[in-house]
Amino acid sequence: MTLDEALAALRALVEPGRAEQMAAYHKQTRDVMGIPNPAINDLTKVWRRELSVDERVALADALWKTDIFEARLAASKLLTQARIRPDDTSAWDLIQSWVPDFDSWAIADHACMAGQKRLSWEPSRLNQVEAWTTSDHMWTKRAALVITLPWTKQNFPKPAELAARDRILGWAASYVTDHDWFIQKAVAWWIRDLSRHDPDRSRAFLAKHGDTLKPFARKEAARHLEKE
Repeated sequence: MTLDEALAALRALVEPGRAEQMAAYHKQTRDVMGIPNPAINDLTKVWRRELSVDERVALADALWKTDIFEARLAASKLLTQARIRPDDTSAWDLIQSWVPDFDSWAIADHACMAGQKRLSWEPSRLNQVEAWTTSDHMWTKRAALVITLPWTKQNFPKPAELAARDRILGWAASYVTDHDWFIQKAVAWWIRDLSRHDPDRSRAFLAKHGDTLKPFARKEAARHLEKE
């Protein structure tokens, strides 16, 4: 599939009048077509079935480079799959190359969802993510927590998974003095999701670092703990 064919398929899903709404909601200055997210989901599912891994990586790369809002979402969704065979480094390398371009939560979160699958499949890639935690680029720094959310969700983690969980909690601890709203929100998100599966670690984190978090982040992080 060529880039022109992919963009034509996306344009066929445009809903008149939706682009202005979406651009305002997502605070976008880039081109926004006006396509509902479920429609992009359905289209990219078809592409994932029809295209080889190499073709999907190439198309995702081309879509991302258009800098069109929905094209970047579609690029991310093309690579959002638990198993990619062969899972060489091409998909992961492409996702990593996008991180410095992050500038809005919707695009960043869709790309991180694709990255979550590749990290879960090959946890040694956490070594690369750790470098993001000291970035001067806020969205890169935030991505280190968003892309590692799968480590909040394991009910019966193996020793290696517990070690990774503690490692990422260390990253979160290093963020608590950064009062950027998106960074505080990312810490709260990680601790909140962890509290559903590992409340003891969430409580311990908040006991040690809660007073340093902004009030809204501390409240969000403890939301599920307060219901117990």
